Amino acid sequence: MSEVNMHSASLETAKLAVIGLGYVGLPLAVEFGKLRPVVGFDINTKRIEALRAGHDSTLEVSDHELTEAGHLQFSSTLSDLEDCNIFIVTVPTPIDAHKRPDLTPLLRASETVGKVLKYGDIVIYESTVYPGCTEEDCVPVLEAQSGLTLNRDFYVGYSPERINPGDKAHRLPNICKVTSGSTPEVADLIDNLYGEIIVAGTHKAGSIRVAEAAKVIENTQRDLNIALVNELAIIFNKMGIDTQAVLTAAGTKWNFLPFRPGLVGGHCIGVDPYYLTHKAEAIGYHPQIILAGRRLNDEMGTFVVDQVVRAMLQRRIHVNGAKALVMGLTFKENCPDLRNTRVVDIVRTLQSYGIDVDVYDPWVDVEEARHECGVSPIAQPEPGRYDAVIVAVAHSQFQDMAPQAIRALATPSGIIYDLKSILPADVSDARL
Repeated sequence: MSEVNMHSASLETAKLAVIGLGYVGLPLAVEFGKLRPVVGFDINTKRIEALRAGHDSTLEVSDHELTEAGHLQFSSTLSDLEDCNIFIVTVPTPIDAHKRPDLTPLLRASETVGKVLKYGDIVIYESTVYPGCTEEDCVPVLEAQSGLTLNRDFYVGYSPERINPGDKAHRLPNICKVTSGSTPEVADLIDNLYGEIIVAGTHKAGSIRVAEAAKVIENTQRDLNIALVNELAIIFNKMGIDTQAVLTAAGTKWNFLPFRPGLVGGHCIGVDPYYLTHKAEAIGYHPQIILAGRRLNDEMGTFVVDQVVRAMLQRRIHVNGAKALVMGLTFKENCPDLRNTRVVDIVRTLQSYGIDVDVYDPWVDVEEARHECGVSPIAQPEPGRYDAVIVAVAHSQFQDMAPQAIRALATPSGIIYDLKSILPADVSDARL
């Protein structure tokens, strides 16, 4: 591999740096840290201190797994990156208040890497972006900071993350990894690198832009499928038909896709489509189906509250001043991730009706909930206190509760709204 300073023979001795130690970066650093020297880098010093103490607050990596990564060191000091050869960037790529891509974390991480970038180094991006972002937005920052030139002095690649927070079955090693590189030789090297830790195998894309596009449509497809069943739920609700019963019946056909209605939050499905639509609009095309699905999914919290309030009124419960319990705050079950949780929409809409809302979620950190969502979860709900109880997240703790124990949280005339359909139909008063 004469074109690349770091030829395949030296891959064994290369030192890695993983930039950003969240849900994506930490599992990656740990897997590589079992085999080779790795610097896990994050600007959050409290995060570094916790990881050095052997605990991951995201719960994606166990304390035992952290100790298994014997070649991994954690740092927030730039000089610790100077002797690294391969940099893997795994920082968040959120959207702003206007639903436009916010590349600030990505570009700042690129500036950090650019300051220590050397001849022959490779920078791999895993953050979700729109097609062209790596080469059009990130590379210029790397070149400006380092004074080096792409594909002459250093190289880049893109290998999109596929981490599913809270999923203990689909872990990093057993999820197929898409890889790509800025030259054919670098693409081979990057593919071989990930092949060291990915048991499920890799797929080498023909270009960085193909790999970027593949990632962004994965979650766009899921978003649209969920939007479809959400719209069906709205229609069937107006017709007095049980949506879950309909989906169960339709699911007996071999090729019916098993999507279920619900809130669409988190850092992926509720965000990634906006990266694709942003790029589409930049090239002169206004997406219709994708944005329609996004709008519908973003409005589901309001629809849920409308159903709850209607059920309360039918019971002659005075809405203004009523007491409600929302069970669950995270964006999905069995994980502490609060990023872009749409449960907040339910809380705020209930409050707009003058309803006093308690939120109970055994998975979340109270201080983080206050900071991220402006919500202060309670330690334990009091039985018989609530005019409305909304099961918003299907945490295992809630599924393990006896249905009547959830029913007992409400007043005798109170309503139970089962957004996640974890209760028997005769226990809940309404469900999505």
